Amino acid sequence: MKIKVINRSKHPLPKYQTAQAAGMDLYANIEAPIHLESLERKLIPTGLFMELPTGYEAQVRPRSGLAIKKGITCLNAPGTIDADYRGEVGVILANLSREVFTINDGDRIAQLVIAKHETAEWIPVENLEDTLRGTGGFGSSGVEKK
Repeated sequence: MKIKVINRSKHPLPKYQTAQAAGMDLYANIEAPIHLESLERKLIPTGLFMELPTGYEAQVRPRSGLAIKKGITCLNAPGTIDADYRGEVGVILANLSREVFTINDGDRIAQLVIAKHETAEWIPVENLEDTLRGTGGFGSSGVEKK
């Protein structure tokens, strides 16, 4: 798939690190280091602007290495970039650790996954089909009813 992109950053375009990778790394495009305090969140620019085809979205997801090693994650994950959005791709990073985390220009801060999606059409009805689960909510599946 080909996607039109404008790269106003100082960094290369995102790329797949292996042949079977689903996500491409996104890089921080900042003028000075950003210090993310414990439990703080900030929007980190990437310098990328894209034109996705209709029927596709770009999902911004956390990097597992940053999450497990440093407690850094993306809020609103996965963050959705819609096909009609033309603004700069930003990453909402949050520090869930107790230590300050420093983001430097060019750091890999998140990953981007391109995904196909459907557009739903609502059909109003009076009743829904019954299932074994029924109206059982959170934590109810796989639990035997007494």
